[in-house]
Amino acid sequence: MPRPRQTGLIIELNMTTLNKAPESKRLIRFQDCDPYGHLNNSKYIDYMINVREDHLINEYDLNVFLMAHEQKRSWIVGQNEIAYLKPSLIMEKVVIQTRLIDYTERYVQAEMVMYDAAKKHIKAVLWTKFFHFDFAMGRAVTHSEDLMGLFKSVHVPLEVDRVEQRARMLASGLRDEVIA
Repeated sequence: MPRPRQTGLIIELNMTTLNKAPESKRLIRFQDCDPYGHLNNSKYIDYMINVREDHLINEYDLNVFLMAHEQKRSWIVGQNEIAYLKPSLIMEKVVIQTRLIDYTERYVQAEMVMYDAAKKHIKAVLWTKFFHFDFAMGRAVTHSEDLMGLFKSVHVPLEVDRVEQRARMLASGLRDEVIA
């Protein structure tokens, strides 16, 4: 799929439609589970944030680590909200889908949804707010026009404002698909 190209501070957007909800598969590993074989609560966040980082690089050619190194700017986590619906189990394959659900001049908010491999059940829904930060100045800064253009092109606005509502809505949608 065509994607934007990051060249220094400029992001050149390809005129084709970018993937607004990329997905990746992961395998739940032994070391991330509790003695009962359930994924540890904090590890849900690790799996989902790692997938989001991969999506930024692979889908939008936006490498937050390279930005931090070269430009001394990137994003830091300001807030996490997570709803756990079903346990993820040791050696289970899961699908994680991410999307940009909100943005302003100073932050972006991503949604990450973990499903079972068949996408029949939702395991967890995570909303993370990332603040754009200048490491040299030690403070939050505004996004460039190029970044704002990228955000506009991949933004998926939601009709709910609480992660619990979103989790129930997604789970209900899956139940409706099974009934139909």
